[in-house]
Amino acid sequence: MKHATLRQLKVFESVARLLSFSRAAEELHLTQPAVSTQIRKLEEHADNPLFEQFGKKIYLTPAGAELLQISRAIIQQFEAAEVAMTQFKGVSGGKLNVGVISAGDYFFPRLLVEFVGRHSGVTLNFSVHDRDGLLSHIAENLIDLAIMVRPPTDLDTINQPFAPHPYVIVAPPQHPLVGRRQMEIGDVMREPFIVRERGSDTWKSMQDGFGGDLSGINVAMEIRSTETIKQAVMAGFGLSFLSAHTISQELKAGSLRVLDVQRFPLMLSWYVVHRRTKRLPPVAQAFKDFLLSDGAPLIAQIVPFDA
Repeated sequence: MKHATLRQLKVFESVARLLSFSRAAEELHLTQPAVSTQIRKLEEHADNPLFEQFGKKIYLTPAGAELLQISRAIIQQFEAAEVAMTQFKGVSGGKLNVGVISAGDYFFPRLLVEFVGRHSGVTLNFSVHDRDGLLSHIAENLIDLAIMVRPPTDLDTINQPFAPHPYVIVAPPQHPLVGRRQMEIGDVMREPFIVRERGSDTWKSMQDGFGGDLSGINVAMEIRSTETIKQAVMAGFGLSFLSAHTISQELKAGSLRVLDVQRFPLMLSWYVVHRRTKRLPPVAQAFKDFLLSDGAPLIAQIVPFDA
């Protein structure tokens, strides 16, 4: 193993965590052949197969499982060294390592642009995840800060709200319920609904909005992509429950309408989250302070919503 490289270990860690060469390639911004080459070289250095394939799925071998723990420890030591050196740089010249839940993708890049504009020399490592992916990144110490709606309950984290996050029920403009005032939830639950996948942040928020019980909802389609859900609603396939921050452009264009339903909008919060024991580098602390002080008004400008 003395000729193995940090790059090979990082590629291996990504493939082992995702159990997919293609998803690892996407995460690392590499081609799939490049990922396969790095894994093959590492297996040569280890003189052991690290993965085995059954059907279309890959699994870690016992040697691979052992190397995964060691690889993560090595990677974290290098990251700790990088953080330690960053402490001497201050905010300017630091690297901001942040992950965000997918609904934040509609405004978060512009928050980053604003922050970087105030602090020259900052570099970014910004990634978008579903809930499980973001929780995994927090648990494995792969990011400094996480931006999410529902902070983890089974991890020792500091969770601070910094902006309101409204959820609404949307319909195509020609839907017969558009224009009705103060409908009861039962009035909309009978309609076909296009929903995010079970277990997602949006699904859990929808449970809150509908009183904790979704057994009576008429699920027409379950789709993992918010963009695809919006297109399906506009096409007339049904209603949907969505973050208001994901539909500002459609509301402005008139291609989606918000229904007037009692107890809606459902008002939740955006949180900035990090591990309690995490020693935040100066740039991460500065970004956290920026979100707490300026995040709410900036989001209101970027994705305006008038309840």
